[in-house]
Amino acid sequence: MKATKIIALSLAVLLAAASLTGCGGTRMNGDGGGESQTVEASGGGENKNETAEPQAHAPETIHITFVSSPLNIPSIVERNHGIFAENFAEIGVKNVEYADLTSGADQTQALASGDIQFLYCVGATSVLLSAANGADIKIISMYSRSPEAFCLFSGDDAIQSPEDLRGKVVAGPQGTILHELLAAYLASGGMTIQDVEFVNTSIPNALAALSGGSADCALLAGAAAYNAQKSGIHLVTNGAGLVEAAICCAATQKFIDEYPDMTVKFLEAQQDVLDYIDANHTQAIEETAAFLDLDASAVEEMAAYYDFSMEIRDSDVASMESTAAFMLDSGMIEEPVDVAALVIR
Repeated sequence: MKATKIIALSLAVLLAAASLTGCGGTRMNGDGGGESQTVEASGGGENKNETAEPQAHAPETIHITFVSSPLNIPSIVERNHGIFAENFAEIGVKNVEYADLTSGADQTQALASGDIQFLYCVGATSVLLSAANGADIKIISMYSRSPEAFCLFSGDDAIQSPEDLRGKVVAGPQGTILHELLAAYLASGGMTIQDVEFVNTSIPNALAALSGGSADCALLAGAAAYNAQKSGIHLVTNGAGLVEAAICCAATQKFIDEYPDMTVKFLEAQQDVLDYIDANHTQAIEETAAFLDLDASAVEEMAAYYDFSMEIRDSDVASMESTAAFMLDSGMIEEPVDVAALVIR
């Protein structure tokens, strides 16, 4: 395990908690609506379990988001093996429940309401939007970076430059990494979103619009992008050199302060997942392929586009600052966001 990151954050959250007075033990009562995993804390094992004691007033149930697409290998592996449940059991948590929330807006809203305690895989764009709207949200680790997995496709092979997009209909999800990709690509040619006809829609609907001829271009990611390229649809660009495609893990400052051990255990579990994948690469690929109903060879090929390191790097902060600037310039947010203040490192 890469202990340095865990120790550093442990000190950060414990010091933050120590600065508070009169913190009560409030149990989160959102039902999450997802499947749960239960592991009893034994308290009598070796290593971590040997000295672990239940945290005072710890919630019996922790709710965590589960997002499997576009190719979230860590989430699939974690759920298959119950790694969060095993780690949280060491401090008295009896259940881990998953919420299948794929919309960033739904995720951040559930976090703000207290129905979810940890966002395990949320786009930086969604975090920044939530923060800009005054919500309590902190980035506690990175989930992934995958610029090459986010792509712009066209049915017209003649589209080779940003200028070729002028006046074209481009379909894709607004307020996302894909939206940012389009803006960055247009900006590389001295253009803006206003120079195209942007249609806000989901990835499946964007692909359908492109296939049906109602859109000239579609913004696609993950398996949809992989399949589009394999089927011969013209790739205009991917995110390499344009966006970092930063995906984060997040919690509220309130929860971090009230239950500092919970954040530490979350990060330990996140690293345990990555360690398992490193040690059992083929098994992890096969588990992901089975879950997503894809060929293992396709998953193996797509996995090369993803960096799942959980460390928050200076380059990640710089990338999110660029994203925040894009959101401000495009009118998605009305006030600047202090990215450094959102990050716990």
